[in-house]
Amino acid sequence: MAGKTINPTRMELTRLKAKQKTALRGHKLLKDKRDGLMKQFMQEVRRTRQLRKRVEEGLAQANAAFTVASAVMSPEMLEQALMAPRLSTEVTVDQRNIMSIAVPVFHRAEQEAQPDLACYGFAQTSGELDDALQALNRVYSDLLELAQAEKTVQLLAQDIERTRRRVNALEYVVIPENQRNIRYITMKLEENERGNTTRLMKVKDMLLKDAIEEKRAENERAIKAFGDSGEAPAKA
Repeated sequence: MAGKTINPTRMELTRLKAKQKTALRGHKLLKDKRDGLMKQFMQEVRRTRQLRKRVEEGLAQANAAFTVASAVMSPEMLEQALMAPRLSTEVTVDQRNIMSIAVPVFHRAEQEAQPDLACYGFAQTSGELDDALQALNRVYSDLLELAQAEKTVQLLAQDIERTRRRVNALEYVVIPENQRNIRYITMKLEENERGNTTRLMKVKDMLLKDAIEEKRAENERAIKAFGDSGEAPAKA
């Protein structure tokens, strides 16, 4: 029997069948969306891994060069050399659409001429400090792209989880419940139809029996009336 009170009428059956048809269509569309999101997600994960590897290698190079520079320069000279940076940058954020999901796109403002990164004199600094700054500048674009890719992966994962919950709700709750309710109403309507058929047959049998009894009584009355009206022949 259905899990909740259901009005077993043909109108309710029609409504449930339409609801089930919509649920099945929605289930298919959501499964297709989930599969598409998973494909995009795996592509972004592979891209993120490649970017992270490049960024880690670039940062390792910059860190190694900075470690050497820190070893050959005094802390005071190193701090003074990096006190007034000459290069500034600007990042703008746009959006792109991946299967109805808005994901960020980071852009580094392009400069017409690349200025000298060094904000210090070369007399009291080491070449390793130059190498560290150059390595950081090279890895900067990869860092932005990595941040964009990781945010995209996060947003895709969240939408995949939401879509998965909706698919499961339709597949394991809504659609089975509709099926049970449709079967319940169909069974009740068939029972009612069989009951109506049985009652009609009983009524038909009663009417036929009454007609037979009435006909029999009529015949008996006619025979009796004929017998009462008959007279014996007169004697000569």
